[in-house]
Amino acid sequence: MIPYGKQEISQQDIDAVINVLKSDFLTQGPKVPAFEKSLTDFTGAKHAIAVNSATSALHIACLALGLGDGDLLWTTPITFVASSNCGLYCGAEVDFVDIDAATYNLCPIKLEEKLIVAKAQGRLPKVLVAVHLCGQPCDMKAIGRLAKEYNFKVIEDASHAIGGRYGDKAIGSCQYSDITVFSFHPVKIVTTAEGGAALTNDLHLATQMDLFRSHGITRDPSLMVGESDGGWYYQQIELGYNYRMTELQAALGVSQMSRLSEFVAARHVLAERYNELLNGLPITLPYQLPDTYSGLHLYVIRLQLRKIEKTHKQVFEELRANGIGVNLHYIPVHTQPYYQKLGFHLGDFPASEHYYQEAISLPLFHAMTVEQQDEVGSVLTKVLQG
Repeated sequence: MIPYGKQEISQQDIDAVINVLKSDFLTQGPKVPAFEKSLTDFTGAKHAIAVNSATSALHIACLALGLGDGDLLWTTPITFVASSNCGLYCGAEVDFVDIDAATYNLCPIKLEEKLIVAKAQGRLPKVLVAVHLCGQPCDMKAIGRLAKEYNFKVIEDASHAIGGRYGDKAIGSCQYSDITVFSFHPVKIVTTAEGGAALTNDLHLATQMDLFRSHGITRDPSLMVGESDGGWYYQQIELGYNYRMTELQAALGVSQMSRLSEFVAARHVLAERYNELLNGLPITLPYQLPDTYSGLHLYVIRLQLRKIEKTHKQVFEELRANGIGVNLHYIPVHTQPYYQKLGFHLGDFPASEHYYQEAISLPLFHAMTVEQQDEVGSVLTKVLQG
């Protein structure tokens, strides 16, 4: 089976992890700060807080922005559930903005329309989570303009997008957002096995997220209430969590970050080759927003079902049966049973639901061979034309 995504682990990566195993620190040592520095060096952001997952990063980002009971978080329906669950963790209500039919990202036009109505109702969001689906950045300039006009905070969920660019800035620079979140799950562009990070240019937000990732505890006398009792002393000043990244994960991340540009460039070569291989089939190929450079975590096609004598499910299952490990990213969050219980219904976000009826993620990973890609193209052609 050709997987839809997989990690590439080199001898350099293995050696980096072994060196940590032989060191004095398996956790809370020098490698996590080194990994954080590799992130800020690459993106240009001022601060990075490494954690054990992107879900944890989203949670501490929301907490640092003060999201809580009675507040609203908006995001896109076409994302993994973590992008909205982070609002529920904080006691906030969640709502969605439908997608743009070309980019599959949150649509800024629909966002503005919804903001106008929400302002009249006194129901404006406190936080918007803008998800860079497949690695393609959202229209952050438009979103940033609306954030200033309607006074909400912006989190970029860039779990798919490290190594990409928006204009002349690296994704993660937080040019139009308050916080950017990355994921380092094994199928992502860079892996730490499991892991995530939250980046920001705001020192206060960075300090708060640092507290929230480790029980709300500080050893910094300047943050304490009263004076320190001595060198052993710490204080819990917030209700935090154990979201720390280990030294093993961080060492792997530092090693992987040294090859990030190489990884993304390889994905672009593969995507361009897919565009040539699949041209002419009854599918819609991915669209690229102008003046952007995608991280290309995923290569998503849409089936032109009116031209195919098979259902979406049949195409998907035949590809799997023939050794092509396709996937689907994502089931619209508002259609999940848990969110249906919260009051969402089929038909609420039609562009997202239409996307779901047609989308298939083809295998794409930076170590993919030409032979593997040819096999994907050959099997897909046979399935669609057979």
